[in-house]
Parts: sequence; structure tokens; C-alpha cells
Amino acid sequence: MASRDTNILIPALITALLSSLVAGCSSGGGKGEGGAGDWSPPPRHAGFDYQIGGAYPPANYVRVVSRDRAARPAPGLYNICYVNAFQAQPDERDDWPDDSLLRDRNGRVVVDRDWDEPLLDIGTAKKRERVAARVGLWIDGCADHGFDAVEPDNYDSYTRSKGLLSARDAKAFMSLLVKRGHRAGLAVGQKNTAELAPEGHQLGVDFAVAEECGAYDECGVYAKAFDDRVVVIEYTDAGLRKACRASGRRLDIVRRDHDVTTPGSNGYVRRTC
Repeated sequence: MASRDTNILIPALITALLSSLVAGCSSGGGKGEGGAGDWSPPPRHAGFDYQIGGAYPPANYVRVVSRDRAARPAPGLYNICYVNAFQAQPDERDDWPDDSLLRDRNGRVVVDRDWDEPLLDIGTAKKRERVAARVGLWIDGCADHGFDAVEPDNYDSYTRSKGLLSARDAKAFMSLLVKRGHRAGLAVGQKNTAELAPEGHQLGVDFAVAEECGAYDECGVYAKAFDDRVVVIEYTDAGLRKACRASGRRLDIVRRDHDVTTPGSNGYVRRTC
């Protein structure tokens, strides 16, 4: 009986061991270990810095940093990659095909006047796929450089489109970006646009990056929609005070200067709760 049981158990043990090894190779503990297809949102209550205007060494207590896609991640931290996904940077306008820019009924390019940024035309499925293919290369670049997440900016550009784009267009385009980010092994954050936050999880969005949610009494909307996985940037002292009073124990909040400059620059500001 002992010999017969051993003959049965040994193959079973070998099969179980092989299965365990295969699972271990395929699951990974994050993008850096498991490769594309593995991602995780930023940790909660981890200390945050917003550095999209220029990279610099974060404070010792900071564990989450957002930087521009042209920068490199901060070693050893959770890094969010900033990508202007719904509008064209002023110095990159000529890099976009003319028919990728949103135009009004008179053929004029629709521009976000606050930042002099042309809106990208995501008004049809074909156009969305075309724009997403280009933005997707930037997202892949974020992953290649070692970022952990991506922050596609100007989700709310439809509100500046003179009625030519809709929230439905924006959500459909965001869905494409989420799929591309996840495929690259990146978490994807919703940038602003509180009115669409409750639908974020349906699109697969993992967290939120909220500017001035304290100033506009919106922090609770993001916190509820994303289970407190929210990083907050305020640009005024009054906004910082409101955000800290309302959500300082729940969310990571930082006060930055409007141009998000680096230490030593004129106007540099960085404060926390």
C-alpha cells in the first residue's frame, strides 16, 4: 500500500509544483516584476508631489510623484506620467495632422485660450482611434521609462469645445487610453472632470488627479468615486486650507504654484496640510 500511494502522490506533487512555478512567473508583484498587464494604483496617504513643470528631488516623506512624460521617474517612488492627451501642446501643434485638430463650422481650430492649446478632434470613433494611436505611443514611452501610472490631461476639454464634442466622446476616448495604459502595465488616473468621476470605474480608471477640488468643493466627489485613491493639487492658500479641512486625513494634498516650477525659481511654492 505504501508503494502504491507514493506512486500516486509523486506525480501529483510534481504537477502542483510546476503549476505553482508557472503562476509565480505570470503573476508578478507589479509592472517592474510582472511586466505589461500588471498595474496598481498609487498608495493612499503616501505623501505626494506634483512636478510636471520640472523634476527635482522629492522630500523624504514623499512616496508618489507626478512628472512630465519627457522627464524620468524618481527612483524608488511611485511615479505618475503626465500626458496631454486631449489637447495639443502649443509647441507641438504643427506635429499633429491638420484633420486631428478640432475645427469649428468655419474651419477655425478650436483653442483652449487659457493655455493656447488646440483641442484634438475625438468626435468620431475613427478619429478617436487615430488620436489614441499617437497618444498611445507616449503612454508606451511612460512605461518604457519606468513610470507606474499615467495621467491623461484635459479630459474636460469637451466643455471648451463650443458644443462640438460631448461627454460621451470624452468617455469613449478615455476608455481607449485606459486600455492602452493597462496593456502597457500602467495604472490610469482621471484628471479633474468631477462630473464624470462617478463613471470612472466603469471605464476602468484606477485613481484620480484632482486640481483645486478644495477650492471648488469637489474633493469628496473624487474620494467617493475612487475609494480615496486621489492626489490633490491646490494653487492657492485658501484652496489648500479648504482641501485640508475637508479631506486632509483621507487624501494626499499639495499646494503648488500655478506654473509648477522647481525650487529656486521665482514664484516656487510647495506646501502640504
